[in-house]
Amino acid sequence: MSSLNLDDFTDRIQRPHGSVRRDAEARRERLAVPAGSLGRLDELGEWLAAAQHAVPVRPLDRPKVVLFAADHGVAALDVSGRPAGTASWLVRDVLEGVSPVAVLARRQGVPVRIVDMGLDCEPEALPAEVTARRVRGGSGRIDIEDALTAEEAETAFRAGMEIADEEADAGTDVVVLGDLSVGGTTPAAVLVAALCGTDASVVTGRGGAGIDDLAWMRKCAAIRDSLRRARPVLGDQLKLLAAVGGADLAAMTGFLLQCAVRRTPVILDGVVSAAAALVAQRAAFRAPDWWLAGHSSGEPAQAKALDRMALEPLLDHGVTVGEGVGALLALPLVRAAAAFAADLPEIGESPAPAKPAEPGEPGESADPAEPAERTSG
Repeated sequence: MSSLNLDDFTDRIQRPHGSVRRDAEARRERLAVPAGSLGRLDELGEWLAAAQHAVPVRPLDRPKVVLFAADHGVAALDVSGRPAGTASWLVRDVLEGVSPVAVLARRQGVPVRIVDMGLDCEPEALPAEVTARRVRGGSGRIDIEDALTAEEAETAFRAGMEIADEEADAGTDVVVLGDLSVGGTTPAAVLVAALCGTDASVVTGRGGAGIDDLAWMRKCAAIRDSLRRARPVLGDQLKLLAAVGGADLAAMTGFLLQCAVRRTPVILDGVVSAAAALVAQRAAFRAPDWWLAGHSSGEPAQAKALDRMALEPLLDHGVTVGEGVGALLALPLVRAAAAFAADLPEIGESPAPAKPAEPGEPGESADPAEPAERTSG
């Protein structure tokens, strides 16, 4: 008998401090910069103050990209723009620094953590710190069989919780959450359709790698058939994740809920993280108060999930690559909101003069004729 009861999260998760948010709003009214002139950055700054329980807001100095990786058996139906069982290629590209998320994270100085929950490759092919949490190799074909056993779903869920605790204990102050998967948008769409009570055609998108019309029709049929298997277990989130989810989705659900328990803000990326968030919301209705939607990926299932959780995307640049890229693009916006909320002076207050950079420090080179040296994480 499992000792994991997701209903417990309802009592363990509290909303960001409302009184602190009111204090942040009052401080914003006293700033020399007119209220409303910073647009949505004002709202973000007040949200961060409530999340941190601090006025002024503390700078976001320790962000982390966390990517959950897995292969999905449904990709064998040719519903993805990538060959089935090749998510490990995505992982290797990140590790070698040649993927979009690796390039962007390096430029922003943000560390990246990859967690293999269900890659279809030999564990020895990747570093031990990546594969240490793997639950199984790949997942079942959800149109005809369960993605995971009940035990595997719980193991993955608990692994996500443990990773959230590790990040909180390490001082991570905001998480950029994404996935590295092949076939992952299909189970994500199934979860969203099941939880929103809609049809397959409403949630079927083209995926991060892009698919043609024939592949879209195959994907729609797979989602339709998977929905028939999902509906009987809608009342139990773990059973739902086992039936039509996957190890990465189960882990992300546990991760999101435990991040809310630990008061760690999370920026969601695409449809996979949005689907996991929707499952988590079903377990604890206050949990979405700790999350931001980084961007709109154009996936209809993502839009459906975000609307259900009342989360408005920060960006809409047409980025479909996945990997956490869209959420990472939103991170500078969130950090800017924190900086404004922390450093802008109040009316009549003299701001502290900025310390000039010493020769050789980032921002100023020893030789004025030479550009400053760029640093990376």
